[in-house]
Amino acid sequence: MGDKSSIEWTEATWNPTTGCDRISRGCDHCYALTLAKRLKAMGSAKYQTDGDPRTSGPGFGVAVHPDTLDLPLRWREPRIVFVNSMSDLFHARVPDEFILRVFAVMHATPRHTYQVLTKRSLRLRRLAPRLSWPNNVWMGVSVEDDDHVRRVDDLRHVPAAVRFVSAEPLLGPLSSLDLKGVDWLIAGGESGHQARPVDALWVTELRDACADAEVAFFFKQWGGRTPKAGGRDLEGRTWDTLPLAHSRWPLANQAERPQHPAAV
Repeated sequence: MGDKSSIEWTEATWNPTTGCDRISRGCDHCYALTLAKRLKAMGSAKYQTDGDPRTSGPGFGVAVHPDTLDLPLRWREPRIVFVNSMSDLFHARVPDEFILRVFAVMHATPRHTYQVLTKRSLRLRRLAPRLSWPNNVWMGVSVEDDDHVRRVDDLRHVPAAVRFVSAEPLLGPLSSLDLKGVDWLIAGGESGHQARPVDALWVTELRDACADAEVAFFFKQWGGRTPKAGGRDLEGRTWDTLPLAHSRWPLANQAERPQHPAAV
């Protein structure tokens, strides 16, 4: 897992840790768990650690990979990098010392922009004062329904240059979401053969809230049996905005984007 990515809001992935455990409804049909099982069967060295069958699965036990820490150092061209598409950096079984090493690599490579996403917002908040927060590190939390908007409260205490929310898979309206201190919101429906449907009203309410708060809005997908099954159009257009401070950086896998979340 590395270099180019098909994820619409990033350009590359970097997995210094792998494996995770399901902790909330958004994890029920985790794509990474399914992929890890496949990679284990194929003999991939990074996916030979099994997790607890009650919350994880084959090949998805939490493991750290010090040998991957130098990968971004070898990427000469600047890129936008999603950190740990196959894990959660703030999982309890990832040592503090290793998280510090990951952040040191991000600090040492200012040519790249890093997107770190977690559901373990409380650990993030507690560890944040010990971490280096260079301008090229964006920090986000996953919020799938209104029961988990408290993760955004923890995020607000983190001194990241860009804070973002991933509302994917969106499983309900986010009526209690406060966008104060948030720079970017990604929304998307679930994909896979057990995909739960997303209501268009939930998405348009988020889009409108972002416009009111001047928060960049990115609609990733409607979802369905495959990620692209339902397309990406929302009311006749795509919504691909990045945080305004970085809107001069078009993603390599996207067309030219509007410069403001409310642009029509």
